[in-house]
Amino acid sequence: MAVDDFSHTHPLLHSNGAHANNNHKKNISFVSLAKWVLKLTMWIVFLAYVALFFLIPTDFGTELYADWTAATNGSLFGDIGSMLLLYGAPIIFIAFLAVLYLLISGEDQHQHQLQEKKAPRFRLWTFPVLVDGPLGVVSAAELIGIILFIVFVIWSAYVYTAVIIGTLPGDSTPIEKSFFVVENLALRIGTIGLYCLAFLFIPVARGSVLLRLINIPFEQAIRYHVWLGHLTMLLFTLHGLLYVIAWTIEGHLLKLILEWADTGVAHLAGVISLTAGLLMWMTSLYPVRRNKFELFIYTHQLYVIFIVFFAFHAGHFIFCVPAGGIFLFILDRFLRFCQSRKTVDIISIKCLPCGAMELMFSKPANLQYNALSFIFLQVRELSWLQWHPFSVSSSPLDGKYHLCVLVKVIGEWTGKLRGNVLNSSRADLHLQPQTKITASVEGPYGHELPYHLMYENLILVAGGIGISPFLAILSDILHRTREGKPCLPRNILIVWAVKRSNELPLLSSNDMELICPFFSDKLSLEIRIFVTRESQPPLEEGQVHEAMYSSPPVSNSSSMSVLVGTGNNIWSGLYVISSTLGFVILLYLLDIFYVNPYDISPWWYKALLLVICMLASVFIFGGVVVSLWHLWERRNATREARKDDRIVVEKIQHDEILARNDSCQQKILSSTNTYYGSRPDFKDIFGDISEKWGCVDVGVIVCGPPSLQTSVAKEIRSRNIRRQRNHPIFHFNSHSFEL
Repeated sequence: MAVDDFSHTHPLLHSNGAHANNNHKKNISFVSLAKWVLKLTMWIVFLAYVALFFLIPTDFGTELYADWTAATNGSLFGDIGSMLLLYGAPIIFIAFLAVLYLLISGEDQHQHQLQEKKAPRFRLWTFPVLVDGPLGVVSAAELIGIILFIVFVIWSAYVYTAVIIGTLPGDSTPIEKSFFVVENLALRIGTIGLYCLAFLFIPVARGSVLLRLINIPFEQAIRYHVWLGHLTMLLFTLHGLLYVIAWTIEGHLLKLILEWADTGVAHLAGVISLTAGLLMWMTSLYPVRRNKFELFIYTHQLYVIFIVFFAFHAGHFIFCVPAGGIFLFILDRFLRFCQSRKTVDIISIKCLPCGAMELMFSKPANLQYNALSFIFLQVRELSWLQWHPFSVSSSPLDGKYHLCVLVKVIGEWTGKLRGNVLNSSRADLHLQPQTKITASVEGPYGHELPYHLMYENLILVAGGIGISPFLAILSDILHRTREGKPCLPRNILIVWAVKRSNELPLLSSNDMELICPFFSDKLSLEIRIFVTRESQPPLEEGQVHEAMYSSPPVSNSSSMSVLVGTGNNIWSGLYVISSTLGFVILLYLLDIFYVNPYDISPWWYKALLLVICMLASVFIFGGVVVSLWHLWERRNATREARKDDRIVVEKIQHDEILARNDSCQQKILSSTNTYYGSRPDFKDIFGDISEKWGCVDVGVIVCGPPSLQTSVAKEIRSRNIRRQRNHPIFHFNSHSFEL
C-alpha cells in the first residue's frame, strides 16, 4: 500500500516541482523584460535630454524652443510649466523609473548576479585610461563623460560666438561694438554655466535613486561634483567679470551692480550668489580642504545662499533649468536631516596601540548595507556642524544589531575624539568624571550591489588605515562561504603598505578561523605586508599589545535610522513620488489662487515662490511619508523580541572575539609575508598573478593615498594594453581614502 501510494504521489510531487520551476522561470522572464523596457525608456529620455543641450544654441534649437514655449505657455502652469517640462521633468521622470527599476529588481535578482560567471572581458568603468593627471585615475567611461562636457562647452562657445559676430551692429562706434560683444559674451557664458549647474547637485544627493540606479556610490560620485563645480564656477566667474568690464565700458558700473529689477535679472542678487559661490570654490581647493577642513565645511553651507540668490538673480523662468537636480538634492537633504537628528548608541570602543579606534554602533536588524559602505559621523561634544566620513569595517553578516568603523587619529577632530574616549575609559576607574560622547550617524552609503562579490579573483591593495574596508570585505566573504550564500571570490591577494609595524594588529581584528572554520580549504588567501619606514622587525615583534576597551552605557531604542543609504525601496519610492506630486499640486494651487488673481509679475518674487513650493512639497508631502516610515520602523523594532538583550549578547560576543583576536595576533601575522624597508613592486606582483591565475577576470580594489592608486592604475593599464591571451584582465576599482 505504501509503495502504491508513493508511486502515485511521486509523479505529482515531480509535476508540482516542474510547475513551480516553470512559474519561477516565467517570473524571471517577466522581470527581465520589465527591466529591459524601463532601462530602454530611461536611456531614450536621458539621450534626448543631453541632445537638448547640444541643440539649444543652434538656429534649429532656437526655433524648436520657440515652438515648444508657444505650444505650452497656455498649459497648466504657463511659462514655468513649459520650462519645467523641458528641463526639470526629464530628470524627475528618470528618478521615477529608477524607483520602479529598483523595486522590481529585488534581492533575488541581486543574488542571481552574484552567482553568475561571465567570460573575461574589458569594461569601460574599470579600465583606467588617465592615471597621472590632475583628475586622478579616470576610467574609460569617465573619460567619455568628460569629453562630452568639453565638446559641449566648446560647441556652445563656438555657436554663440558666431551668433554674436553675426548680429554685431555695423554702424556703431568701436566702444559700442566692444560693449555689445563683451555683454553678449557674458550672457552666453552664463548660459553655458547654467546648463552645467543643471547637473551639479545630482552627484551630491548621497542616497539618490539615480546613483543607486547606475550603482555609483556617493564617495565616487563626489568626484563628478568636484569636476562640475570647478567648471561651473569658472564659467560663472567669467560671466560676472565680463559684465563688470561691459558696465565699466558703459560707465554705469556701480549703478548696474546694485540694480534689482522686477523684470529680467536682478544684478545685486547675482553678485551675492557669485560671492557665496566663490567662497565655496576657494575653500574647496585641495590645499585648503586638506589643511582647513573645518573652514571648508562651514563655507560650504553657503550653498543655501548660492541657490536662493541665484533664483532671485535668474528669475523663475531660467531657474527651472537646474530645478530638477536641485529638487532631487532637497529630497536627499531632508532625509539626511531627519536621520541625523537621532542619536546613536556607541556599544563599545576599542583603542588600538597604533592610535586607531574601533567604534561599534547599534543598528536595527533591517538596516541594509554592504561591506564597502560609508557612514558620516557627528559627535556633538566636538562640533554640531562637522560630519566626517568613515569606511565600515564590519560585514553586514557579522551581526544584525551592530556596525563597526575604524577611526585613525590624523587631524584635530579625530584627536579630540580619541581624547574623549580615553577620558571616558579613565572614568571607569573613577579617576575623573566621565566625558560624554553623543553620536549621530548619516548613512550607510555604498554600492547598490556588493561588487567585491562578483569577481572570482580579487586583489585588495591598501595603504595604512585603508585596510579598514578590506577587513569588512574579508569578513563578508568568509561569512558567505561558511553559510553557502552567493559569493564568487575564491582567490584573494591582500597587499598592504604601512609606515610602521605598530599598525599590523589592525589585520588581526578578524579571526578568520572563528568566522569560517577550515576556510583555507575553500578559499585561497595570501597576504603581503610592506612596512616602508622600518628596515627590520622591531625587537618586541611577536609581543601582544593590549588594546583599551570602553563600554559606554547603552540606552533603549537608540540605533541607527534606516531612512537613507540603501534603505527600503518601497518607502523611498513613496517619498520621491509623494514629494513630486506635492510639488505639482502646490504649484497649481499657487498659480490658481495667488499668482493669477493678484497678477504677480516680478521675476525674482516668482522664483522665490518656486523655491518655497519645492521646499514645502518635500517638508509637507514627503514629511508625511517620512513620519509613516518612522512609525513603521518603530513598530518593526518593537516586534523584535528582547532586542536590547540581543544587542548586549552581540556586544559580549564581539568583545570575546576581540579578546581572542588580541591573543592570536602572533598566529595571524606569522602566516603572512612581511617585508621591511620596501614598497610594493606592482610590476612583479601583477606579473606573478598573471602567470598563476591565467585567463580570468581579476577585480582590483585600491584604498590608499593618490600615489598608491596611481601606481596600481598605471600597472593595470599597462598589463591590459599589452595583455597576452593566457593572462588575466585586471579591473580597477577604487575606494575613497580621503573623502
